[in-house]
Amino acid sequence: MADHDLLRVFCGPDGQHGNALAVVRDGSRVPDGAARQALAKKLGFSETVFVDDPERGVIDIYTPTLRLPFAGHPCVGAAWLLDVPELVTPAGVVGTRLDGEFTWIEARAQWAPPRTLRQYGSAAEVDALPVPPPGEWIYAWAWLDEAAGRVRARGFPGRGDGIDEDEATGAAALLLTARLGRALNITQGRGSQILTAPQPGDLIEVGGRVRLGGVHGGTQPG
Repeated sequence: MADHDLLRVFCGPDGQHGNALAVVRDGSRVPDGAARQALAKKLGFSETVFVDDPERGVIDIYTPTLRLPFAGHPCVGAAWLLDVPELVTPAGVVGTRLDGEFTWIEARAQWAPPRTLRQYGSAAEVDALPVPPPGEWIYAWAWLDEAAGRVRARGFPGRGDGIDEDEATGAAALLLTARLGRALNITQGRGSQILTAPQPGDLIEVGGRVRLGGVHGGTQPG
């Protein structure tokens, strides 16, 4: 198995939680799509990133079952790890910046895969939701403090690939920000934090904390 870095993206203020991400820095060791898909399935994370050009920031993103032209938490994690001014994805060029403890990407809502954004009346309702059956990708959300832009959210991919709930989902946060047209401070999953802010030119920034979770090679992470 190709060596890979294990990151946690969109960690909470205490550095805990975050969505696990595998990054294969040397994408040439897994050169074709079928092999990349097989490795992403074996690793079992919601996404795995393959770096095809570390200097230019060219990346390739896979879930356990499909290739994605763009995804939020893989781009934030790759931006932090590679420390480049932009990332090149099949969807387009993603601007990046590091600002203290936060890593930010700048992308367009239309690059994000489709999500069903489902609003609930309270955070307690969101917390009480069971995992829905496989089908549509649901981003369940409610206001914690509407005036302050604070949101409680949970993400249910519905793909039937073993990822019943996504701990932190940048692409869904991007779509919710585009719909609401305002900056958001999202608490997702068990305690992950995602920050967003609309920018000129229909761009949206998505930011969060990234922590290095360890380097794995030859074994499947737990």
